Amino acid sequence: MKAKGINQLKMIAVVLLLSVTSITSSWAVELNFQTKKNQQDTDTLSYWSFKGKVIDAQTKKPLIYASVTAEDENTATITNLDGEFLIKISKESKSKNLFISFLGYYNLSYPLNMLKPDGNVLELQPAIITLNEVQIFPDSPEALIRAMLRRIGQNYADVPNTMKGFYRESIKKRNTYVGLSEAVVDIYKTPYLSNSDDRIRIFKGRKGMDERKMDTLIFKLQGGPVTALLLDVMKNPNILIEEDMLKDYEFTIENMVKIDKKLNYVIGFKERHKIKDFPLYEGKFYLDMKTLALTAADFSLNLDNPIEAGRLFIKKKPFGAQVTPTIAQYSIKYREQNGKWYFNYAIGEVQFKVKWKRKLFSTYYTLKSEIAITDRDDKHVEPIPYKDRFKRNEVLNEKVGVFADENFWGKYNTIEPDKSIEVAIRKLNRAMKR
Repeated sequence: MKAKGINQLKMIAVVLLLSVTSITSSWAVELNFQTKKNQQDTDTLSYWSFKGKVIDAQTKKPLIYASVTAEDENTATITNLDGEFLIKISKESKSKNLFISFLGYYNLSYPLNMLKPDGNVLELQPAIITLNEVQIFPDSPEALIRAMLRRIGQNYADVPNTMKGFYRESIKKRNTYVGLSEAVVDIYKTPYLSNSDDRIRIFKGRKGMDERKMDTLIFKLQGGPVTALLLDVMKNPNILIEEDMLKDYEFTIENMVKIDKKLNYVIGFKERHKIKDFPLYEGKFYLDMKTLALTAADFSLNLDNPIEAGRLFIKKKPFGAQVTPTIAQYSIKYREQNGKWYFNYAIGEVQFKVKWKRKLFSTYYTLKSEIAITDRDDKHVEPIPYKDRFKRNEVLNEKVGVFADENFWGKYNTIEPDKSIEVAIRKLNRAMKR
C-alpha cells in the first residue's frame, strides 16, 4: 500500500486528540469567523418549513438516514435516528414535490401543497425484486469493483461544485452526551479526477460541553468536517479501495437491492491479506447495475488488534490511561442528478474504552460525526480562500460559540436532532448557565 494511502486512512479513521485537563465550569465563547456570517437569519417569510417523519409502510418503524429532497432541485436533508426531518424550501422554489428515497424502498414523490407545517407522516413501500427483474450475477465481483474505479470520471462530477452542508459531532460518556458541536458549512467540491483537495469553511456554528462529566479526560475531534469529507471514497479512493489495494480484499456478490427504482449489486468485501501492523476495512458496496457507480457504502475497521487500530485514531493521550477503540463504523451515500452522482451524506461512529491504571472499571466514550449536503450549485462556483478554510489540525469545538436560541439556524437546512440530542442540548445549556 502506498504511504499516501496509509496517511489518508489515518485521517478517515477520525484523528483524535486526547488530553488531561482540570475540571472547570467555565465556558469559552470563541467567535473567530466574520460576524456577518454568524448573524441569525430570522426572515421566515422567505421559506416554507415542513416537519415530518418517514416510516416503513408495513412495519410503521422509522427509516433512519432517509434522503428528503425538493424534487428537481438541490435543497435536501436527512432523517434522524427517530426518522424525523425538517426541511426549509425557498418560496421562490419551482419544485412541486417532496422526494423521499431510502435503500431498499420505492421512492416517494409527495406534493408540497399537501404537506402541513408539522406532523407529516410519509410512508415508503419496501422494494420487492420480482422474478422478471432478476439477472445473472457476474462471475467476478472484483471485476465490477475495477470497473467502478475506472468509471469515476464519467459517473461523478467533472466540474467543481459549491455545496452547503450541515455537520454535527457528538461525544457520549456511556449513554450521556457530554459534548455536542454543529455547524452549517460551505464546501468547494473539486472535480472527482482532480488531485486538488475539497475545501470547507464554517458558515455558522454552535457548541456545548459539560467538562465536569468528562472524568478529567477531554476528547477533541481534530479536523471535524474536513475529515468527514474524506469519507467521499470516490473522490478519495486511496483511503479505502484504490486499484493497488484490491489484492488485499476478498469480494462477494451478496444480493441485489433497489435504490431510487434502480437495481444495485450488493458487493461484500473483507480483508484477505493482512497488512503488517495495519488494519483494513470490511463492509458492503452498493453499485448501480447500469452505470456501476457507487451509490452507497457501509464499512467498519478491523479491530482484531485494538492496539494497532488505536494508532490510527489517537494522536495524544494522557499518561496512565489505556485508550483502545472497540467500534469504528462508517456509512456514506451518493445522490444522482442528471446522470452524475454527488456526495450526499456520511456518518462515522467510533467507540473507545478508557482504562486508568488505578481504577477498577473502564469507561466507554462514543464519538460520532455526520455531514449532510443540503444544497448544491455548479453554476456560481468560487474557491474558498486559504485563510477562510477549516484546516485538518483545527477543532470545531474551539471555533464556534455556545448554544443560543432555537431559531439560531434561520433558513438553513440542518439534520433534525433526535430525542436524545434534544435532551442533551437542554442539559448542556443548563450546565453552561451554572
